[in-house]
Amino acid sequence: MEFNPVQDKKVYQQIIDQIKQMIYQGQLKKGDKLPSERTLTAELNVSRSSLREAFSALEIIGLIESRHGEGTFIKENTDDNFLKPLSLLFMVEEDVNGDLIELRKMIETSSVELAAWRADQESLNQIKKHVDLMKDSRGDAVDSRRADRGFHYALAKTTGNKLIYKFLNSISGVIDLYLANAMERIVKDENKNEAFIRQHDKIYQAIKLGDKDLAKEAMVEHLNWSQDLMDI
Repeated sequence: MEFNPVQDKKVYQQIIDQIKQMIYQGQLKKGDKLPSERTLTAELNVSRSSLREAFSALEIIGLIESRHGEGTFIKENTDDNFLKPLSLLFMVEEDVNGDLIELRKMIETSSVELAAWRADQESLNQIKKHVDLMKDSRGDAVDSRRADRGFHYALAKTTGNKLIYKFLNSISGVIDLYLANAMERIVKDENKNEAFIRQHDKIYQAIKLGDKDLAKEAMVEHLNWSQDLMDI
């Protein structure tokens, strides 16, 4: 591991770029400890303030963590923080309901096909568990939203693609925000509530059968139905 002196403007950004590049190249991995502040300032030829500015930015996005008395480390678990700024970007935009549904269709129709192909018994049990929770949560908006979120997360994990799960997790906040009112309408209407559960069960059954086309069809039906509720 060897750092290069920094010479141009925006010093903190170049420090960030070097650390990111080392991660891409495999020189730094999850859990690795970074050199001391004194060592880094000397190797990078930067001030302590520039280094701390870079570290502050990397901590905000969840790439590194500082452990008291131990030093600074590449974070082992980036799921919770690394992509969270995406949710904030969506939230400051206006009238993104339609864009959000389009994005979910792009991600989840492909995801459900992968899930139907790769599902094992353990992942099927996890998906079914959340369908059962939807049934038990009839009339309760909070628990129904929790079950719905769990269902889609379980499906994303079933794809075996870590980036799909992390991306879905990164925009979970904005999805919850825009689906909150729709869920209230669902649980207050018995027919809508039953349709909501039935659609998820249909997706589960298609994945269980390993039928990619049927799974995709069921997911599109569900997302179109959700879009109609959001447009009301």
